[in-house]
Amino acid sequence: MFVDLGYPIRAAQRLKNENRDDELLNSRILFLTTYNTTLDFDAIFKDHQLADSIYQNIARHSKHYSKSGRKDLPSANDVQALSETLKLLFNLSQYYPQHLKDLAKCAPNILKILCRIHLATPVLQPPVTYLVNALLNLSIVYDEKPPKDSDPSPYFPRPDQFCNIDRFISILDNAVRSYTEEQLETLATPLVTLLRKVFEFAPSSVRPHMQTALLPTNSERSQPLGQSNTLAARLLRLSNSPVAPSLRESVASLLFELSDKDATSFVRNVGYGFAAGFLMTHDLPVPASAMEGWSTAQGNEDLGEKLASVDGKEINPVTGQIREMEPEASGQEMTEDEKEREAERLFILFERLKATGVVNVKNPVEQAVQEGRFEEVD
Repeated sequence: MFVDLGYPIRAAQRLKNENRDDELLNSRILFLTTYNTTLDFDAIFKDHQLADSIYQNIARHSKHYSKSGRKDLPSANDVQALSETLKLLFNLSQYYPQHLKDLAKCAPNILKILCRIHLATPVLQPPVTYLVNALLNLSIVYDEKPPKDSDPSPYFPRPDQFCNIDRFISILDNAVRSYTEEQLETLATPLVTLLRKVFEFAPSSVRPHMQTALLPTNSERSQPLGQSNTLAARLLRLSNSPVAPSLRESVASLLFELSDKDATSFVRNVGYGFAAGFLMTHDLPVPASAMEGWSTAQGNEDLGEKLASVDGKEINPVTGQIREMEPEASGQEMTEDEKEREAERLFILFERLKATGVVNVKNPVEQAVQEGRFEEVD
């Protein structure tokens, strides 16, 4: 009935007013009508310039945020109105992609606000979360030739191409230190998705900057990767999180893409221990060096001859740690009696496993006897 009586059209008309109360209320009304209604948003875009109204409102909000630190900071009502406009923008970009071209012009002002807004603690709360979400569906680069004297993309402005990237990374770093993995599943996944999208379209001058900021550095290889307190180490741990499946997939995909979608580089960057699950679930071939390192480790052979290297130093492909910094094995060598008891224990375990019928496994002791490699001693 609300839609049939034409109230959403009146709401769209009132969005043109330079009044924050009107913006808050009418953006909220239109946001709600994006769900399960018969409202023809195509007509509202065309006949009532909805994209222009959203753009003008966000542009007015952006004037509250300046590098000079102006005193006319936004009021609580301003922040609420901005939040409602951003929520409306996201839903329109999600459900009406045919109008993305018209909505894309909002991106520069959203980025301006996101870069200059004061970040609260914890950081992922409105309007920051709505600013991030609003950018998810908008184009990273202009679909057509950019306006004269403008940057090819609002994400990589001259003269500081890194300003937006560094802000995204700073917010992510703050977030992973402030929230539990369960909370990050909902709050941080959109930000990681945005970083993936930005990296895909980033110019060659920006990509190395993102790789350096988000991938483990060689200074972290004095211990197994993922054990330090850096952002990269925290991302590695999130890439294996058992309680945040969406975030786990998104973070692992980001790390793989930062490795130029190359499995060998991926294993070298994060270690096979963190890379294995992603590679297997995506049917990607495992690099030979990692497989060799894994098989020799299983056989208790010297892994040193099978290692990859970084900056001329051999690394353990499973843990990513520099080989020469791995702790030496502690403990005394087993006596002959201890070896015999261990062999007996393994023989019994394998026989029990074979008896279950769950797997078809051949007892290695039995196999050694059959091959003549088992010598009985007095």
